[in-house]
Amino acid sequence: MFMRFINRAEEAIICIMLVLTTLLVFLDVVMRFGFNAGFMWTQELTLHMSAWMVLFGASYGLKVGSHIGMDAFVKLFPATGQRILSSIAALMALVYCGLIFYGSWIYLKKMKLIGIELEDIPIPAWQAHSMLCIGYLFLTARLLIILWSLITGKAHGFKHADEAKESLELAEGITKGEGR
Repeated sequence: MFMRFINRAEEAIICIMLVLTTLLVFLDVVMRFGFNAGFMWTQELTLHMSAWMVLFGASYGLKVGSHIGMDAFVKLFPATGQRILSSIAALMALVYCGLIFYGSWIYLKKMKLIGIELEDIPIPAWQAHSMLCIGYLFLTARLLIILWSLITGKAHGFKHADEAKESLELAEGITKGEGR
């Protein structure tokens, strides 16, 4: 139930930020070109919102399997070998997330200590940049879920987009006259 709440919250945050970013950019363009005016803070806000969307999106991409897979080598192995190699990849990704999280924590601590605000918005920089820790915490959680499914045998590898397979299916459909 907790993970369902987290999943829904993650999806809602991504959607809200995407809509707000689009609206802000549209409003800024209209103001600049239509009225020769604009807002100083919209560029900085949309930049930070984009960063939040990227990190939430990376976590969401792991969940739904939208990342492109590079598993031609891994697929040469039997199911057990695939699980072992994928588990090693998950562990390496967890180490990477841990290093980035640790570095982000140090950075945010220093930013809070210094007390710097954003240039155009009166928000402490450490709060605006806190997505570094939050995003990598989400990525870590997703990787742990993947690792657990590999260990328990529920998966043989990462769930990912298989563009080659999709392209072949599309080509077969076109040659049969089904076209999209």
